[in-house]
Amino acid sequence: MDCLFCILKENTSNYLCENADWYVIADKYPASPGHHLVILKSHKESFFELDDDELIAAQDALKGAKKKIDASHNPDAYNIGINEGEAAGRTIPHVHIHLIPRYASEPAKGGIEALLKGK
Repeated sequence: MDCLFCILKENTSNYLCENADWYVIADKYPASPGHHLVILKSHKESFFELDDDELIAAQDALKGAKKKIDASHNPDAYNIGINEGEAAGRTIPHVHIHLIPRYASEPAKGGIEALLKGK
């Protein structure tokens, strides 16, 4: 079976932004308005498989996505998260980073656990 994120990387019209190693798309099931995924273009399952260049490019992609989300959604803060492995909640076996805008008006406080409680 083909990896969903490997298939999605072919649809560049949905990208918020990209660089040589990563692309950014809106999360299909957003935890908050503006929730995006920063997805590795090459297929690797684990964050711990990334080389130094991919890690630097991940930071660049996160900063680029944040700038665009700031302009379109004006959040007050962010959660940045990786579900490393099935036991941690990863449902697609391909490295991706959640960039989740947070808003002062949200009742949930206390980090990602509070945001996702009840979802």
